Amino acid sequence: MVCPETSSDEPLTPAGRLFLQPETDLVIHCIIRGKNAADMDAIKSAIKSSLMVQHPRFCSLLVRDKNGFEHWRKTAIDIDQHVIVVNNRLNKSGNFIGETQGSTTTEEDDEAAVNQYVADLSVSSPLSTDKPLWELHVLTAHKCAVFRIHHSLGDGISLMSMLMASCRRTDDAEALPRMVPNKKTVIKGEKGRGWFWLFGVLWWFLKMVVFTLLFSVEFILRSLLVSDEKTAVTGGDGVELWPRRLATAKFLLDDMKLVKRAVPDTTINDVLLGMVSSGLSRYLDHRTPNALHEGLRITGVAMVNIRPQPGLQDLSKLMKSNTKARWGNKFGVILIPVYYHKGGNDPLEYLKRAKAMVDKKKHSLEAYFSYKIGDLIMSLLGPKYACMLNYKLLCNTTFTLSNVAGPQEEISLAGNPLSSIKVNTSSLPQAITMHMLSYAGKAEMQILVAKDIIPDPEFLAKCFEDALLEMKEAVLRTNKP
Repeated sequence: MVCPETSSDEPLTPAGRLFLQPETDLVIHCIIRGKNAADMDAIKSAIKSSLMVQHPRFCSLLVRDKNGFEHWRKTAIDIDQHVIVVNNRLNKSGNFIGETQGSTTTEEDDEAAVNQYVADLSVSSPLSTDKPLWELHVLTAHKCAVFRIHHSLGDGISLMSMLMASCRRTDDAEALPRMVPNKKTVIKGEKGRGWFWLFGVLWWFLKMVVFTLLFSVEFILRSLLVSDEKTAVTGGDGVELWPRRLATAKFLLDDMKLVKRAVPDTTINDVLLGMVSSGLSRYLDHRTPNALHEGLRITGVAMVNIRPQPGLQDLSKLMKSNTKARWGNKFGVILIPVYYHKGGNDPLEYLKRAKAMVDKKKHSLEAYFSYKIGDLIMSLLGPKYACMLNYKLLCNTTFTLSNVAGPQEEISLAGNPLSSIKVNTSSLPQAITMHMLSYAGKAEMQILVAKDIIPDPEFLAKCFEDALLEMKEAVLRTNKP
């Protein structure tokens, strides 16, 4: 929409402009499944009274001035334009089969039908700029709703924090959901500090400088020249336009925590990356047995929240413009290499290799470098060149991975208890994108694939699930008296 600029218009951030480019036009999908049937009056009432529609991003149109620069312009919200009700039941192919047919389908069939509906949205349904860039699709026959929110409105942390502010705990209708507590850094006192302490600080600083330089140079090379060796799961230029399929890998947080405790100072993210490394190796063995050399590098892209506080944020702080934990797209990008290894080795070796790599990444400023260099390119060269480099990075890597820690206990939205919460984004040039979110003791990872490259995403999901179970069994064998 091209309009003359007004004094109340607010310009988009550099990241917001990047996500509006055709090659990187990204929509975040959040799938929530209720335990009870959807009450449309309650849902619309909850939206009207929610913080979401009070936020300026959610009640603003995207407009462009005569010079092509994008701005946000406040507008009135018509809830009926944003809420799309689908009464017909879907089959596993995502096709409508009527309001009453298929009422005896299993939970797995139900999930597959919703997944395919979202997969189709991921590649063929951009959000209309005639209204603020968000929608809610309510699939009444499946007790499910799909939030579609454009990435220019905010990153996953911002949007999930807003969703959580609209939810309540099922055991206390007035209480907000409890999140995973943040670890506090313990600062030791001055006593005992001497030459050894000073040497340790200098060594820590030297490693930070070296790792930052190494990873920053690698990041630049990946954005320009270097690409992964082609495998059965490699995407590339134009693959974002190919048809998609979506599968769900399911894990128990207790299993992940058990494996985490087997290796000192390990995190859930380390376990996730070990599972991805093992699972991809299993899948490639299945697709191309004996075709790949041991230790083949497969590079992923991970989004890292660079706000001072990790995890989901306090919405009141996000809404303030003078705080570091501000609303918007506040994340950096890091490269996460995993390596192909044939089966038969100690399953925990995947975890140990992942932890060693992640520890080096944590010790660097790669995420901050990628955020700043992207901001600088947007400011100096404009969105066209920033988009070109971002797109090239995605074409030169194999997968995208993210992980968000959600509520610890069951929550409700609009009075309806939720049985699951899952997230994913619209399609990218990579053939695989994976997004994990934990909720009430479970973790579900949405795996979006280009179906002409990866025709069996359910088997890929099982490879990841089996990878965790194999690590768990290895830990139990080790701990057996």
